[in-house]
Amino acid sequence: MKKMIRQAGPLSVSFILLLIFLGAFIACESDKPTTNRKKSKKIEIPHLSFDEDSAYYFIEKQVSFGPRVPNTSEHNKCADWLLSCLSRYADKTLIQKGDVLAYDGKVLKMKNIIASFNPELKKRVLLCAHWDTRPIADQDSERKDEPIPGANDGGSGVGVLLEVARQISRDSLKIGIDIVLFDTEDYGAPRNSPQANKQDTWCLGSQYWSKRPHVPGYSAKYGILLDMVGAKDARFAMEGNSMMYASSVMKRMWKLADQLGHGSYFSYDKVSPIVDDHLYINKIANLPCIDVIHYATYSNSGFGSFWHTHDDNMEIIDKGVLKAVGETVMAMIKTENLN
Repeated sequence: MKKMIRQAGPLSVSFILLLIFLGAFIACESDKPTTNRKKSKKIEIPHLSFDEDSAYYFIEKQVSFGPRVPNTSEHNKCADWLLSCLSRYADKTLIQKGDVLAYDGKVLKMKNIIASFNPELKKRVLLCAHWDTRPIADQDSERKDEPIPGANDGGSGVGVLLEVARQISRDSLKIGIDIVLFDTEDYGAPRNSPQANKQDTWCLGSQYWSKRPHVPGYSAKYGILLDMVGAKDARFAMEGNSMMYASSVMKRMWKLADQLGHGSYFSYDKVSPIVDDHLYINKIANLPCIDVIHYATYSNSGFGSFWHTHDDNMEIIDKGVLKAVGETVMAMIKTENLN
């Protein structure tokens, strides 16, 4: 995971006063009793199956390979395992290979791992996460030049999607599902480097795929990106780029989370746009995609105290969070299957 996009510029005094007035008005409106608001109609949700223990195992297995840094043997071994695992569930799997140039001039051997269910169907939903890990612990106070375990940042989204794949392989779906595990997402320029302000140093795998999808002319109704979805006390706010490009998808998913009893994890707070894989899926592939991402307002980084540190290990993974995210993704698929 990468960085927030912060925009600033000169403002007139009158404009600032207007913003203050509007903020006060909105705050007053939001304080009104919720009983005065119209209740939206519930969405019918079919029976759901999602095993959080299985998702946890899938994360643990990834971590057991060691840091999944591109151009390493650990990275290659994990790629082989991910492909073999998805091959047991999906109708079609492949590895999209390519050379991408990192911010430091290094050529990275990228591997996007792709699994398709019902590849012949036109109506499709894209599910994605990144599986590589940060090559440096640039947010840690020690061993900054060493890679992180990446249990949450990388491992958790993949773990949830592997369990989703296992579950939907048992179903007779009337829609097509594509799971794309992006590589080289977390090789972006650190904040103290000369390239720090170049946002396109992140998410190299999704940039590559968005320009060269695994199926020429690929399209899907929408996409859901999972990033850092397994940490204790996680909260998933409504991220700026998601709301800009695919607000209806985000609102629907958050509504389903509420109905499932997972509303404590899915916050209706709006947060600034984030540079993540979904940004390039939206901008380059022109496919509406949301980002379900842990945003922690209590930390300086916004992504939790363990973000890009050696503390991003199995000790911070919470099965309850995995269940909340996994069931909500399954609900999106199941309800889409009814339409």
